[in-house]
Amino acid sequence: MIRKSTRMLRSYFHLFFGPAFRLTSRFPEAFEICKEFRIGREKMLQIANALTKEIQLGLARETHPQAIVKCFLTYIQDLPTGRERGKFMALDLGGTNFRCLLVNLTDGAVMQSTLKSFAISEELMQGPGTDLFDFIAECLAGFCKEQNIGNDRIPLGFTFSFPLQQIGINKGILRRWTKGFRCEGVEGKDVVELLQSAIDRRGDVNVKIVAILNDSTSTLVSCAYSHPDCRIGLIVGTGVNACYVEQTSKAEMLDGYESSQKPIMIINTELGAFGDNGSLDSVRTVYDKTLDIESVNPGSQTLEKCVSGMYLGEVVRHILLDLMRMGVLFRGMRPDEMQTKWIFRTRFISEIESDPPEVFHNARVVLYHLGIKTDDLNDMACLRYICDSISLRSAQLTSCAIVAMINQMNVESCTVAIDGGLCRYHPHYRNLIEQQMSILLKNASAYKIVLSEDGSGLGAALVAAAFANK
Repeated sequence: MIRKSTRMLRSYFHLFFGPAFRLTSRFPEAFEICKEFRIGREKMLQIANALTKEIQLGLARETHPQAIVKCFLTYIQDLPTGRERGKFMALDLGGTNFRCLLVNLTDGAVMQSTLKSFAISEELMQGPGTDLFDFIAECLAGFCKEQNIGNDRIPLGFTFSFPLQQIGINKGILRRWTKGFRCEGVEGKDVVELLQSAIDRRGDVNVKIVAILNDSTSTLVSCAYSHPDCRIGLIVGTGVNACYVEQTSKAEMLDGYESSQKPIMIINTELGAFGDNGSLDSVRTVYDKTLDIESVNPGSQTLEKCVSGMYLGEVVRHILLDLMRMGVLFRGMRPDEMQTKWIFRTRFISEIESDPPEVFHNARVVLYHLGIKTDDLNDMACLRYICDSISLRSAQLTSCAIVAMINQMNVESCTVAIDGGLCRYHPHYRNLIEQQMSILLKNASAYKIVLSEDGSGLGAALVAAAFANK
């Protein structure tokens, strides 16, 4: 007798690939593995409610020190007004590259925007913090000279997308590195001071860092520029994080929160750590646990490791290795390339899922890159199904996070700004989020999902404009 879960998996498979392939009979092992990545509605509701409670613990002064989801203050209590004007810079550091952005605002309108990206080497990611910030300052100085603003005093907003405890709008303490960074001498330090010192040591540019924020906050601010009802900023890229607009009266970590004249405060949840206390153990698989052990930060950033682009490809690689060891996939081929950790990039998932139904051009190219030469359409359909399963769980957990923040704000409608590699390049990710939210919310259509355009850059520039003279 076929169990209900297996019937659901079969229906899902036929929906995407048609009846030409019968993977339930040819690859039952793959179906059994992928089953472990599916989360039912009741479990999703439990996760969303648990996260809402964790947010409340992070907001409260008494429980904040022990909270897993820290809910740090951003000190941003105003959204864009449309009256911003002048030249402002943004520096966006959040992964294996960083970006410099120059924005010219006139009465709130973006008249001109110039962007340049710089790659960060593995050596810089693992070396001393002074080397990293000196490199950033060098690139920033070169960008300023190219734009002929080397002598101008330019306010800069610094988007720093790592767990950060802000103690002011331009003061931020790095709690811990994530995303593969391990630079010594930075954790526990004010990263604004470290970067400003590197800039000042050069003496060839007149840039002043007036604000620091993370990419989710910058995304929210950028989207609020054109969608005034934006209340949530979400990043699902190399890492995962979210921020939302809270009532200042609930932001107990702010001195004088009860008497503040500003009604709102953007809260940086740092929700990537959700689950570090075991609250996600019921949806974690043996593959998640193996990945965690092999990561540079075992036992931390649990949600991020189940959701974000840095990790999803590695989960797929471990599943494929198991199936190949069983001799049921790719005719038992075990190329050396597949033994290399992290070689299965998350972008491969997006590419594989971009093929039309029953077409496997991208899958064939990805497999060739990994040393697997096959024309077996069943093998490639199985690969795509595995990718679909990993993507869906990521979207399910992301939807739980959005619903948790909606519950906390208790709003009947709002715009949710999203950005990051998965949101931007995965062919179905946004639709999956909307689909899963409709399962969790009775009035899901009242919550609009908007892909933010260069949120982490423009948002930082807008915040710099707001605080340039403060």
